[in-house]
Amino acid sequence: MLVSWLGTADLKAPEAVDRADIGPVASTLAARTFDRVLLLADQNPKSVRRYESWLRTNLASKKGLALSVARVDITNPTNFEQIYSAVTQCLDHELRALEERPALSFNLSSGTPAMAATWVVLGKTKYRAELLQSSRQTGVETASVPFDISLSPEFVTDVLRGPDRQLEKLSGGASDAGSKFGDIIYRGPAMRRLIERASKAAPRSVPVLIEGESGTGKELLARAIHAASPRRRKPLEVVNCGAIPPELAESALFGHVKGAFTGAVRDQVGHFEAAHGGALFLDEVGELPLLAQVKLLRAIQEGEIRRVGDDRTLQVDVRIIAATNRQLAAEVAAGRFREDLFYRLAVLILRAPPLREREGDLEPLIDGRLARINAQSAKEPGFSPRRISPEAKAMLMRHGWPGNVRELENTLRRAAVWCDGEIMEAADIADALLPRATPAADAVLGRPLEAGVDLPELLAEVARHYLSRAMSACNGNKSRAAELVGLASYQTLTNWLEKYDVTEPRSREA
Repeated sequence: MLVSWLGTADLKAPEAVDRADIGPVASTLAARTFDRVLLLADQNPKSVRRYESWLRTNLASKKGLALSVARVDITNPTNFEQIYSAVTQCLDHELRALEERPALSFNLSSGTPAMAATWVVLGKTKYRAELLQSSRQTGVETASVPFDISLSPEFVTDVLRGPDRQLEKLSGGASDAGSKFGDIIYRGPAMRRLIERASKAAPRSVPVLIEGESGTGKELLARAIHAASPRRRKPLEVVNCGAIPPELAESALFGHVKGAFTGAVRDQVGHFEAAHGGALFLDEVGELPLLAQVKLLRAIQEGEIRRVGDDRTLQVDVRIIAATNRQLAAEVAAGRFREDLFYRLAVLILRAPPLREREGDLEPLIDGRLARINAQSAKEPGFSPRRISPEAKAMLMRHGWPGNVRELENTLRRAAVWCDGEIMEAADIADALLPRATPAADAVLGRPLEAGVDLPELLAEVARHYLSRAMSACNGNKSRAAELVGLASYQTLTNWLEKYDVTEPRSREA
């Protein structure tokens, strides 16, 4: 798969008289064999469409190339951070749509010097791609780059962003925020936005609802908010709502008096009372049974509780911080969570992003979690501090982390145990990684809306996937393939194949 920016010389190709003037992209495609090509374009849309049409007619169709052109918006073609973000977002999106990752080649000869430099760094680190360059004198050749970079992609991100951030500082722009909030380690923009909101929420006493997938650090965020609040000298009482048996939920939250029920052999203080003056963290609040939700709502509204079996009420001053890995609004619609309680809890809503959305955070998280593991294991017999090799770190950087930060930490713990020496190598990480689960059937339907969804591209991605599978399963027989995907005829299938640029496999039938 060839990946390239479109340059000025490329856009002039449709007008070229001399075949040697068709630009670096077309020259590379003509000289080398590829299955796919991804072009990134930030120029005038009309010029880009004209070039795309020319390229499809003159090269892509003739060579059976699957051609994708991604329109990107960058305000400055020499801004490393914008270039890096555009490349990684577009390329990662393209690769996710493929069943098998192709061998990658990056074209250095189109675009600005900053774009070429970014290709070199990414080709030597995150993507491990072949670097190609072309000229009229030497033709297309593999670029000789006499060094390797054994660094993680997250370090590369900072290297590319460094000049832009330095210019911001010199121009009087805002300086980088700190990299910690409580025990939360972060560097990238997604967590920076979350921490800014959490910092604003901390001084208030109003309820906070933290939403996020399992393992995203919701409890860590709750603790950081409490530690930055005026209530920090008072306790933060942590309640795992999912672990409370339904019949004991009221007692756990509000306490009970001796003899209130079988087994109540003494008075028991509940979590609300224990958190008086401080905060109560209700983890997985969506797991509470409906009856307990009613009494929780009253306690929040009235600021008072009653122990089970007692006829007296107690005034409590408690700040509520709740967390859930569910979409509580959907739970309300399904009748599994009380609407009035939802609105009581959802005064300030924070969304903890999954690790896959935390650009820039993975490397400091790896270093921070490993440092914590070393500190916690320091007193264990025979333990020596673990370090991680560049190759092992690169393997961690490429992993998808469906279990988020919790999965990352547990993987490092396993690798630290399996490792024979002080340095954890790639083989130790490979042994420690859990096998990937089969993707859920609703992965397409369950994508988050907060960051936006490209619906036309999503539909095209689904269409390309099933059209390609159907054609392969039927050895290129269009009539049978049309039946498999529910299309009326082979002519309709042909139209769909052309619309979504799906290459027809060569039939193996005589």
